[in-house]
Amino acid sequence: MAGEAHCLSYTGCNFLRQRLVLATLSGRPLKIRKIRAKEEDPGLRDFEASFIRLIDKVTNGSRIEINQTGTTLYYQPGLLYGGSLEHDCSPSRGIGYYLESLLCLAPFMKHPLKIVLRGVTNDQVDPSVDVLKATALPLLKKFGIDGESLEIKINRRGMPPKGGGEILFTCPVRKVLQPVQFTDPGKIKRIRGTAYSVRVSPQMANRMVESARGILNKFLPDIYIYTDHMKGVSSGKSPGFGMCLTAETINGTILSAELASNPQGQGAAVLPEELGQNCAKLLLEEIYRGGCVDSTNQSLALLLMTLGQRDVSKVLLGPLSPYTIEFLRHLRSFFQIMFKIETKTAEEEHTGGEKVLMTCVGIGFCNLSKTIR
Repeated sequence: MAGEAHCLSYTGCNFLRQRLVLATLSGRPLKIRKIRAKEEDPGLRDFEASFIRLIDKVTNGSRIEINQTGTTLYYQPGLLYGGSLEHDCSPSRGIGYYLESLLCLAPFMKHPLKIVLRGVTNDQVDPSVDVLKATALPLLKKFGIDGESLEIKINRRGMPPKGGGEILFTCPVRKVLQPVQFTDPGKIKRIRGTAYSVRVSPQMANRMVESARGILNKFLPDIYIYTDHMKGVSSGKSPGFGMCLTAETINGTILSAELASNPQGQGAAVLPEELGQNCAKLLLEEIYRGGCVDSTNQSLALLLMTLGQRDVSKVLLGPLSPYTIEFLRHLRSFFQIMFKIETKTAEEEHTGGEKVLMTCVGIGFCNLSKTIR
C-alpha cells in the first residue's frame, strides 16, 4: 500500500470535495489538518460528513479516519464500486453539492451507478439538479459517456430549509474517455427553461415566465420556458419557487443560469417578477462570459480532459472562476498535469468577455475496475 511519503497533505476546510474526488481517482492517500480549528464549532460540518459517507458508499475498501474533534481527516481511497445505492443528503446543502462530485466519479466505477439522492433539490448556494441535468449530461456525452442509462430524473422537488426532494441518477461505465476539440461555441439558437413552484400558488411560475420572456424576447424569438408545479407528496416539505434557464448554441454548447426564492422564514420575500427578470439577466451575463462550457461545469470539463487518452484536448472557456483555478492546482498535485492556458481577447473572438483556451494532453487514465464482459 502507498506509504506516508506519497500521502498528500493539506490544511483547512476549503475544496474538500475536490481533494477527495481527485484522491479517489488517482488512488493517492490524503491528509487534511486544521479543519476549522480556530472556530467556536471546530471540525467537519454535517454536510461534509454526509459527503464523506457518500464517498465511502460508492467505493470499496476505503479507509477514513477522523479525529475526535473532527479537525483532521485521513483518507486512503479504495476502488470505485458503484451499483445500486441510496443516500440521504444533508438539508443544509443542495443535492447539487453531492451530484457534482458523483458526475466526476460515476464513469469510472466497476458497476454502472444507479443512486437515489434525497434532500434539497434547488437552493441558492449549489447548482440545482435542473442545471446539472441540462448542462453536465450533454458535456459527459461529448467525452463519449453516453447511452440510455445516462440520466438524472427528478422524482420529488425539495426546497430549503426542510428539503424532502428525491432524484435518481444513473450513469454507465467507460474504460477510456475520448479527447475533445471544443473551441468554437457558435451562435445562440434557442433558450429553454423551467420555472418551478412547490407549495405556493401555481400562478407564481407563470409570473416568472412572463417577466423573463419580457427581457429575452428582445434578443431571440425561440424561447420556451416550461412551468413545473409539483403537488402533494412530490412537492417536498418546504414552500418555494425558482427558475432555471439554458441557452443552446448551433454547435451544441449549453450555458445556464438559475435563481431560487429565499428559504421560508429567511430574508425578505422575493417577487416572482423580479426573480424572473434577474434570472434572465444572469443568463445574459453567462452568455457574455461565453466559452464552450458554462462556469458551473468548468472543473468537470478540465477533469475529463485530464483523464482522457494520451492525446491533445482543447476547450475554450470563459473567465476562470476561483474554484476552477484552485482545481487546476489540485490537478497538478494529484496527476502532475499542467494545462497550456492562452487568453483570447474580446477583439479576437468578436464576442463577449475575455476567453481562455485550455489545452492539455490526457494522462491516458484507464478504468481498471470495469468488469470485462
